Amino acid sequence: MKKAEDLINYLNLQAHPEGGYFKETYRSKGLIEPSNLSGNYDGSRNYSTAIYFLLTSESFSAFHKINQDEFWHFYTGSPIRLHMISPKGEYTFVIIGNDLEAGQHFQYYVPGGYWFASEVVNEDGFSLLGCTVAPGFDFKDFVLADRGKLIEAFPEHEVVIKKLTR
Repeated sequence: MKKAEDLINYLNLQAHPEGGYFKETYRSKGLIEPSNLSGNYDGSRNYSTAIYFLLTSESFSAFHKINQDEFWHFYTGSPIRLHMISPKGEYTFVIIGNDLEAGQHFQYYVPGGYWFASEVVNEDGFSLLGCTVAPGFDFKDFVLADRGKLIEAFPEHEVVIKKLTR
């Protein structure tokens, strides 16, 4: 885990409410005005934002959702398993990593409005990724899942919801 600690310090990452560590690396100067956004947004949004995101096997990124599409980019470390539940209740997952022959993806996107969570695949491992969001991320768009309510909405996915909520 020393390399994870080194990256956290070197990149000046901070704890994220969903789990893991992050640092915003880009926020566009341009803004999208509310009249050009769907009704899901309160106020204007930057065109795009990007972060570093580091996750260790000691934790997980809990189920949450945002209004925007979010692109995940793999940089180094263990692959991650990215879990998604669509608004209609369809569950899928993908592995984001660098072994393309094993079906892993260098990058993958989660559609806006989906519940999603992630976990490091390898024991005693970590993953350094990037996440790009458009329109730009704002914590006003962030909803951390309530375990009971998410299970009530999608009881068929109770096992994975219990595993990846706090």
